Amino acid sequence: MRGENRDECTSCTKSRAGMTAPAPELERRIGLGSGITLNMINMIGVGPFITLPLVVAAMSGVGGGWAAGWGALAGWTLGALIAVCDGLVWSELGAAMPEAGGSYTYLREIYGSRGAGHLISFLYIWQLGFSAPLSIASGCIGFAEYAAFLVPGLNGMVPGLPVRRTSVLAACVCLFIVMLLYRNLSQIARMAWVLWGGVMFTMGVVLVAGYTHFHPELFRLPPHAFALSPGFFAGLGAATLLATYDYWGYYNVCLLGGEMRDPGRTIPRAVLLSIFAVALLYLAMNVSVLGVIPAGQMSRTAVADMVARTLGTHAAAAVAALIMWTAFASVFALLLGYSRVPYAAALDGNYFRAFAHVHPKHRFPDVSLLALGVVAAVFCFFTLAQVIAALVVIRILLQYVLQQIGVILLRMRRPEMPRPFRIWLYPLPPLAALAGFLFILVSRHEAQREFLYAVVVAAAGGLLYLIRARRRSEWPFAQWETGPR
Repeated sequence: MRGENRDECTSCTKSRAGMTAPAPELERRIGLGSGITLNMINMIGVGPFITLPLVVAAMSGVGGGWAAGWGALAGWTLGALIAVCDGLVWSELGAAMPEAGGSYTYLREIYGSRGAGHLISFLYIWQLGFSAPLSIASGCIGFAEYAAFLVPGLNGMVPGLPVRRTSVLAACVCLFIVMLLYRNLSQIARMAWVLWGGVMFTMGVVLVAGYTHFHPELFRLPPHAFALSPGFFAGLGAATLLATYDYWGYYNVCLLGGEMRDPGRTIPRAVLLSIFAVALLYLAMNVSVLGVIPAGQMSRTAVADMVARTLGTHAAAAVAALIMWTAFASVFALLLGYSRVPYAAALDGNYFRAFAHVHPKHRFPDVSLLALGVVAAVFCFFTLAQVIAALVVIRILLQYVLQQIGVILLRMRRPEMPRPFRIWLYPLPPLAALAGFLFILVSRHEAQREFLYAVVVAAAGGLLYLIRARRRSEWPFAQWETGPR
């Protein structure tokens, strides 16, 4: 049995009578169609609607005017290439280890469940306690900002408090979604199809509005627009960071690996198909907006403004409401997927045992869901830019870099491991993804600040792990084998 010295084993939990009982198991109910819809509503969300003007602003120094628009498209394209390369890594690992928890399981097995993998997988769960609520909060903040487009009074402050009304609304939306997810997974899967339909309809309206009023002259490129200067690469790094944030979510089915039907085939297909579909939608949507609104005139609600210019104010109000629907759907999928990760770690004995609790009737990890939801509601009181930058850098350093290196190490250490899906053109995709993530980290002007956030999170998590491991006689204080099982 793995981890004899733990107070909770991976295959059993203690009953009130002191006897052992089988650990509650999740049921495999999600097929390919539902997996793709959950991924896509996770990926699209409010991200591209709220970050488009930020991406254009990041590239404003590459030549001015609509050179910034072309630079923004370069950021979206580079982000898509990184997503494909990283998605191939997720596909191989997810198909080989289809369990709840996703990266937690992968990092534990890659680096040794009785050695360094015990610490690394704990640090992943620890950082997820920050990065997952930050990601969830970003969707809620975007929801509230578009709500303020419809109700301008929401832009004000709460009387007597240094808090914006949009922040309060965002936190309330987060808690409401927690309440919706507090139910059986079959009901949630049906709900996801309805939410996905709203997302696709929103994208369709935006594309029709943009391409029926498209101005080709806005795409004329000035001479020397893309001189490869330090400023160009700094802008491209900032734009790619935002684009990477918008693409993230293609791995949602990996977090739900323990609930996927035929995971060896379903997980890779859901990951890759959702990336290709969303990349096409993002590029098409950005071109449609950039063909109507000059780069220097973009506001935070640029998509709704574009529809107002083309179809009128009533249509713009309807699109703003649809974007709010999209943000709501994204948060719904994010919270659903992330709530399974602390559950998996706690069930494995490598996180706080309360997170292993499963709702006795509906069979979902209720404590994990509630904890992430409450923390996300708190993060709703930060700004969107702060939330996005912090979560991307923390996650790259404490998850993605380790995972890109790890998939190569796993091939070397365990070549006999069954792999229903193998990375195309291996080892180029993990190396390319690693290079892309490192470019995002080092190319931006404010990279040091977010890097410091990640270091603080890692140091605090490492200290907590060592204190806990000492008390529980776990690695490095236990006489365990230090390699993979």
